[in-house]
Amino acid sequence: MTETTPLAPSTAEAAAATERLAALVIGALTAIVIGGVALVIYVPHGGHAAGSSWLPAINAALNATATVLLGSGYVFIRRRRIAAHRACMIAAFAASSLFLITYLIHHARVGSVPFHGPAWLRPVYVGLLVPHIVLAALVVPLALTTIHRAWRGRFDRHRRLARVTLPIWLYVSVSGVLVYVLLYHAGR
Repeated sequence: MTETTPLAPSTAEAAAATERLAALVIGALTAIVIGGVALVIYVPHGGHAAGSSWLPAINAALNATATVLLGSGYVFIRRRRIAAHRACMIAAFAASSLFLITYLIHHARVGSVPFHGPAWLRPVYVGLLVPHIVLAALVVPLALTTIHRAWRGRFDRHRRLARVTLPIWLYVSVSGVLVYVLLYHAGR
C-alpha cells in the first residue's frame, strides 16, 4: 500500500492550483490590456490623427488577417485537420496581439480619434463601435482561456468555450476593419 505524504499534493490538487494560477494570469493580462487601452484613448495627447500615421491601415490589415485565420481555423477543425487548426489559431492570436501592440502605439500618439464622416453615417459608426469595444474587452480573457485549455489538453472544455469565443472574436476582427473604414475613409 502506497502512502501519500501530507506535503505532496495530489494530482487533482496540482491541476486545480495550475488552473487557479492560469485564471490569475489571464485576469491580470486582461486588466493590463483594458487599462492600457483606456489610458491611451482617454489621456489627453498633443498629436492629431489626420494623416499622422500609417498604423491604422496596419491595424485594419491585422484584423482582416485574424478574420481569415479564424475562419480557416474553424474550417480546419470541422475537417479534423488538427495541426492546421492549431497553426491558424496560433497565427490568429499572433495577428490579434500585433494588432493590440500597434493599436496602443498609434493611440498613445494621437489619443481618441473623432468621427469625421457624414452625420447620417454616425449612428451606423456608433452602432458598430459600441459592441466592438465591449466585445473586444471580453474577447481578451475568452481567447486566453480558450488557448490555455487547448494547451493543457482540456479539449472538452476548450471546445465548449471555443463555441462562444470564436463568434465574438470574429465579430471584433470584422468590426475592427469596418470601424477603420468608417473612421478613416467615410466622407473623405
